[in-house]
Amino acid sequence: MAKQHWLMKSEPDVYSIDDLERDGSTFWDGVRNYRARNNMRAMQVGDEILFYHSSADPPRIVGIARVCRAAYPDPTQFDRRSKHYDEKSKKDDPRWSLVDIEFVSKLPNPVSLDDVKSEKALADMELVRYGRLSVQSVKKEEFAHIKRMGGA
Repeated sequence: MAKQHWLMKSEPDVYSIDDLERDGSTFWDGVRNYRARNNMRAMQVGDEILFYHSSADPPRIVGIARVCRAAYPDPTQFDRRSKHYDEKSKKDDPRWSLVDIEFVSKLPNPVSLDDVKSEKALADMELVRYGRLSVQSVKKEEFAHIKRMGGA
């Protein structure tokens, strides 16, 4: 199967590209949007990810990550103490999934949302069309274009 490409958003004060670089890898828990969840369920080991800092000034793509473990049930959905607890989720039929990702690199020149929006080649990108979705698919050409813009 051909490698797919994705964009994952994180607020830098919650979990930044620096945190991912320090940790080497992490699990991507707490996604509670069905479309974003379905995107994670479609991810395969080796798929590449644009790491996006949302709620930043400016919001921007700051690095590259890679899926290192395909989707599995998000344990926080069953933990009553977690802010991600979902009382409707069942162990034998979990609603929510997560993936593990690993650090690949930082972009030498982070690519701002305004820069993405100014590129005709990226006008159809989900980041431009849907904006708020936390886990988005990215076309191979869009991924390559962003990497070039970021100096990678």
